[in-house]
Amino acid sequence: MDVQNDWIQRLSALDTCAVSDALEKLGLKGTVLGIRPMWSCPRIAGRVVTIKIKPVSLTRPTQHLCTPAIHAATQGDVLVVDNAGRMDVATWGGILTTAAKVKGIQGVVIDGACRDLDESRELEFPVYARTAVPVTARGRIMQESFNEEIQCGGVAVLPGDLVIADGSGVVFVPFAHVAEVITEAEGIALREQKMAEGIRAGKSVVEVMESMQYESMTEAGEES
Repeated sequence: MDVQNDWIQRLSALDTCAVSDALEKLGLKGTVLGIRPMWSCPRIAGRVVTIKIKPVSLTRPTQHLCTPAIHAATQGDVLVVDNAGRMDVATWGGILTTAAKVKGIQGVVIDGACRDLDESRELEFPVYARTAVPVTARGRIMQESFNEEIQCGGVAVLPGDLVIADGSGVVFVPFAHVAEVITEAEGIALREQKMAEGIRAGKSVVEVMESMQYESMTEAGEES
């Protein structure tokens, strides 16, 4: 197993809350607000392939948006689409879902809207977005680039960064800081597990929270 796959495997064993807490403790930005699972999607974690969308201009696209990125992606990747949060036009639909599913892509995160959710649910393909609308992308938006730096909910995202998404939301991990973030998140998760075990054993939640210094868990310098 190569180093990147090892980090992805460790990330997938966590949840977005622990990773968000770790980023906060380390003074890093990566948690996105307002993007949620469009159906009861399973947790996804993987390497990011970025896509930048822009309004259609005088130059008409020769390829449909997102298709070059799907073609270039490898099994287990997660597509991240930057449409600047637009919710009046769908950036993702059923044909793209089918193509991504066949390619072995884990899921898609969209700073914007999607459509064809029934197909995504039937194919069990995770879609995280701001909303769903039936309005087509054709004649309205086009792909500007892929695998270049983008913004997703105000967070700078580079191709090769890692992402985790679950029922609580979406969190990006800059690959330059992946070791410290995941190690810190694992420590936070273990600490919370011990707290839950104490409560199940009959200890007062007040006692458990105070003894484990829960309120200071995300403060810099506090040991996990």
